[in-house]
Amino acid sequence: MTPQDIPPAWAAHYGGARWQRQTIGQSSAVVYRLSPPDQTPLFLKGERQAPLAELPGEIARLAWMAQHGVPCPRIIDVTEHAEWQWLLMSALPGHDLASGPIAPDRLIQLYAEALRRLHAIDIADCPFDLRLERKLTLGAARVAAGLVDEDDFDDSRSGWTAAAVFDALQQTTPSGEDLVVCHGDACLPNLLAENGVFTGFIDCGRLGIADRYQDLALAHRSLVYNLDAAAADAFLDAYGVSAPDRERMAYYRMLDELF
Repeated sequence: MTPQDIPPAWAAHYGGARWQRQTIGQSSAVVYRLSPPDQTPLFLKGERQAPLAELPGEIARLAWMAQHGVPCPRIIDVTEHAEWQWLLMSALPGHDLASGPIAPDRLIQLYAEALRRLHAIDIADCPFDLRLERKLTLGAARVAAGLVDEDDFDDSRSGWTAAAVFDALQQTTPSGEDLVVCHGDACLPNLLAENGVFTGFIDCGRLGIADRYQDLALAHRSLVYNLDAAAADAFLDAYGVSAPDRERMAYYRMLDELF
């Protein structure tokens, strides 16, 4: 049975598919995995149209990534229906790094290699600006719109308000940025692999030019959560950061609270 309120043409075309709601992650979008009989699975993603919605930006980023050879889902169709934006896209092979059957040592190497390749893209070729000034502006807008989930803050900020986080970010802004093309939400669930080989990035709505610590901080935190601190530090070493800036990592973890 197809879910209600999806684009009617898609519901009719894929009515015979198995529909599975995907619940991993904290996005405001709804995501379904479609498994049509005897066909390759697809993913459908929808988000209510709003000034700070991320799906239109993700669609633009997926198109740009495909043009630049960055492995990611292929856009099959895009439409609007019932005041929602909808994206139909291909499924990448394999499993996400948080749940896939991959040895920790290989996972760490694969994670580092995938981010190094993304960060090696010339920022002059990237039209998506998420430098810190822009990111803080977006964060302030999300705070004002009441979009920040204060119940999902890291334990160290339990009980904080979104406004308090934003004030702390303004007071501790790091000087300078080491700009690269960042994924923007480079946690383990957003990278996929098959048989120990990286197959691509998903949830790419925050990709853009940013300090490389935007990705390193969230990758490190994700490894601490899913493995342990030793694995997280081994990732930094594999990436090529032998003396990480711990204060900068802490800053970008705090910044992520607003998104």
